[in-house]
Amino acid sequence: METTGIVRRRTAERLRDALGRLATERDVWVSTAHPDHGPHQVPLWFLWDGSAAWLCTGAASATARNVREEPRVHLSLPDTFDVLLLQGEAECFPDQEVPEGAAAAFAEKFGWDPRSEDGSFVYVRVVPRTVRAWRGEPELRGRVIMRDGIWLE
Repeated sequence: METTGIVRRRTAERLRDALGRLATERDVWVSTAHPDHGPHQVPLWFLWDGSAAWLCTGAASATARNVREEPRVHLSLPDTFDVLLLQGEAECFPDQEVPEGAAAAFAEKFGWDPRSEDGSFVYVRVVPRTVRAWRGEPELRGRVIMRDGIWLE
C-alpha cells in the first residue's frame, strides 16, 4: 500500500471530512444479511440528513427483506483510499409512510421521487452507532470517529 505523503489527521479533521463526504456523496455500498439467505451487498443512492442515512429500494428487494429480519447494517462509501464505514440500525418506511422531509430531500437530491412510481418502494433510514474513517495505513490508529452513536472529539 502506498502511504507516501499521507498526513495523519486528528479526530476533529476526520470528523469534518467524513461529514462533508456524507453530505455530498451520492452512492453507498449497503451490506445486509438474512438468517436464511446469508449476506447481501448492493450500491444505492443515499441522502445524509445530519444524523442518519436515507436509502430507497424496491419493497420486495433483498435489501428490504434483510433489513426487516435483521436491522443491523454496514454502509461504506466507494473510495478505498479514503475509507468511511458506518455500522448501525436500519428501519424501513413504506414509500407512502416516509416522513415528508426525508422524501422531499431525497427527491431534490436525485431528481427522482419513488413515491410517484408504479411499484412499491421502501425508504431505509440507517442511524449509525459506529463510524470509522481512515486514509491509508498511517490513519488506522484512531479510525473510530463515532462510538455508541456519539461523535468523538
